Amino acid sequence: MHELTSSSGECDPLCSVDETSSQDFEATYQPKTDLFKALAILGAAAIGTVAINQSWVAANQDVAMALLFGIGYAGIIFEESLAFNKSGVGLLMAVSLWVVRSIGAPSTEVAVSELTHASAEVSEIVFFLLGAMTIVEIVDAHQGFKLVTDNITTRKPRTLLWVVGLVTFLLSSILDNLTSTIVMVSLLRKLVPPSEYRKLLGAVVVIAANAGGAWTPIGDVTTTMLWIHGQISTFPTMKALIVPSAVSLAVPLALLSLTSEVNGTGQDSPNVLSSEQMAPRGLLVFSVGIGALVFVPVFKALTGLPPFMGMLLGLGVLWILTDAIHYGESDRQKLKVPQALSRIDTQGVLFFLGILLSVSSLEAAGILRELANYLDAHIPNIELIASAIGVVSAIIDNVPLVAATMGMYELTSFPQDSEFWQLVAYCAGTGGSMLIIGSAAGVAFMGMEKVDFFWYLRKRGSGGGDDSDGGVFVVVVVVALAVSGVAFVGYAAGIAAYLAIHNLHLSLPMTVAQVPFLSGS
Repeated sequence: MHELTSSSGECDPLCSVDETSSQDFEATYQPKTDLFKALAILGAAAIGTVAINQSWVAANQDVAMALLFGIGYAGIIFEESLAFNKSGVGLLMAVSLWVVRSIGAPSTEVAVSELTHASAEVSEIVFFLLGAMTIVEIVDAHQGFKLVTDNITTRKPRTLLWVVGLVTFLLSSILDNLTSTIVMVSLLRKLVPPSEYRKLLGAVVVIAANAGGAWTPIGDVTTTMLWIHGQISTFPTMKALIVPSAVSLAVPLALLSLTSEVNGTGQDSPNVLSSEQMAPRGLLVFSVGIGALVFVPVFKALTGLPPFMGMLLGLGVLWILTDAIHYGESDRQKLKVPQALSRIDTQGVLFFLGILLSVSSLEAAGILRELANYLDAHIPNIELIASAIGVVSAIIDNVPLVAATMGMYELTSFPQDSEFWQLVAYCAGTGGSMLIIGSAAGVAFMGMEKVDFFWYLRKRGSGGGDDSDGGVFVVVVVVALAVSGVAFVGYAAGIAAYLAIHNLHLSLPMTVAQVPFLSGS
C-alpha cells in the first residue's frame, strides 16, 4: 500500500488519510501524560465493578447505563488526549451497555429479543456503508474522478473558489462527504501552491461537502440512517432540502469572496494532473460505479427491499466487471475488489456499529423516550430542537446524535417527511461545518493539510473588494467572522430558507415529481 503515497508524503485520491498520518506518526507524535489514561481506565474499572453488583444494576439500570455512556463518549471525544482509538471505545461501550441492559431487563430473553431487533436495524446501515465505500474505492483506484477534476482548469482565485465549492457540493450529493473531501483536497494540492488561500479553499471543501451530503439519501451517513429507517423518503427530501443546502453553501462562498486572499491574482502551478493517467477502462468503471450508487433509491422503490440490498447488488455487478476486465493482469490486482476492501475505512464502520448499538441499548431501556419527553416539556418548538441538534453536532459526532433522535421520537409523533425529520437531516448534515472536528470531512481536511483546530476557529478574512458604504459594512462583517462564523451564518441562512419555503408552501417546479420511483420512498 505504500505505492499509493508519493515520496513527498502527500496523499492522492487513492491514499487514505490514515496512511499519511501513520507515516508521519513518529515525527509528529508526542507522548501524552499517563494521568488521563489512568483516570479513564480507573473510571471504567469502577463502573465495571459496580456493574458486577447485579442487584444494584437491576435497581438502578438507567443510572448505570447513563454513567457507562458518559464515560464511553468522553473516551471518544478525547481520543487524541487519551490515545485510545474511538472505534475500540465504541465497541466496548456497546457491549457494556447491553450487558447492563440484560441485567436490568425483566428477563434475559427480553434483552436478547431487543438486541436481535437492534442488530437487524444496525446491520442494514453497516452493510450499506461497506458497499458504498467499496464502490467508491474501486472508482478511486481507477482514477475515475479525473473525469471531474480534469475539467477544473481556472486559476482565478474567486472563480476557483466558486467552482471548487460547486463541484464538491455536487460530488458529495452522490458520494459521501468524506470521500468527496479527500478527492477535492488532493486536487487542490495539485492546483494551488501551499498558502493561506489553499487552506481557505480546503475550508470551502468542508462546508460544501457537508452541504452537498445533506439533501440526498446517499450523501451523508446520517441522512442515510434516516432514509433507511423510514423517517425521510427520497424525492420529498431532495425537493425540500436542495435549496436550504445550496443556501448554506452560497452564503459562505459570497462572504469569503470578499476576502483579500480570494481577490488576489492567481498563482501558476505545475500541471500535475496531466501526469496522472486513468487506469484502463476507468471510464467504464466510473460510469458503472456512479450508476450503482444512483440506482439504489430506484431499486428500493421497485422491489420494496431495504437499500443495502441495492447497494450490494451494485457492488456485486462492479466486482464481476472488474474481475472480467482485469482478468490475467497480475500487475493490476490493486484495481480489483479484494484490494479495495483492504483500503476502505473499516475502523470507521466499526465505530458506527459501536455507536448505533450503544444508542439502541438506551432506546431499549426507555432512556431516550424519557429524554424526548423532557425536551418536549421544556423546548416545545421542534425547529429549535432540530437546530440545537445541528449546533451540538459541531462539537460531538452527528451519528450518535441522529441515532438518539431517531430513538427519542417515533413516526407516530412525527410522520415520514415531516418538517422535523427534514430539519434534522439538514441540521445534522451541515451543522458539523461550524468546527473542523464536527464532521468526517473536517477531520480529513485537518489531517491532509495539517490544519489545526484553532486556525479554522479563528481564521479571519482580510478586507477587500467594494469600497461603497454597503461594501465596507459587508467587508467588516467578513473580517470579524472566522471560518467557523461564516459556516454558522450559512447554517442559519439555510434554516431560514427551509422555514420560508415550508411556511409559504413554495415548491420547485420539477416535472420529475411524476416519476414513480422518485415520488416514492
